[in-house]
Amino acid sequence: MSRVGNTPVEIPGSVEVKLQGQQVSVKGGKGSLELAVHNSVEVTQEGSSLNFSARNRDKQSRALCGTMRVLVNNMVTGVSEGFEKKLELNGVGYRAKISGKTVNLTLGFSHPVEYQLPEGVTAETPSQTEIVVRGIDKQLVGQVAAEIRGFRPPEPYKGKGVRYSGEYVRRKETKKK
Repeated sequence: MSRVGNTPVEIPGSVEVKLQGQQVSVKGGKGSLELAVHNSVEVTQEGSSLNFSARNRDKQSRALCGTMRVLVNNMVTGVSEGFEKKLELNGVGYRAKISGKTVNLTLGFSHPVEYQLPEGVTAETPSQTEIVVRGIDKQLVGQVAAEIRGFRPPEPYKGKGVRYSGEYVRRKETKKK
């Protein structure tokens, strides 16, 4: 059984946390985020740490306690440091270019793919075959990276496609006669 919910969330000095009932607001140097904590989880602030506990001892309340603790910890990390996901483009002629809030991708289709970045997420291309997605909301950064990867996931025969940096793609042997 996991004991994630028992560990307090440490709040750095540069981050300001406000508790209003079941609403948690986190404000830092990179921005601010809010979360409505589930009713079966109780949040208390003691000094520079937040403690989470289940209101009743049933299994779902304990699970939600750990989930809410991790979500708030990700918010604190996001507003102080931020999150980033790196994507690599593998394939002949595969390129990426950022223009404003749009990612222009050339992925071997007969048409270019344009992806509009949502609010709160930025992207940059250090080279034509790399994309770095940054933001303060971990879930949103991961979702944007997954949607970009979804246009052309890596295929197992040649390894062409969009992959996460460091992702291992299991290669298959071609058909034999």
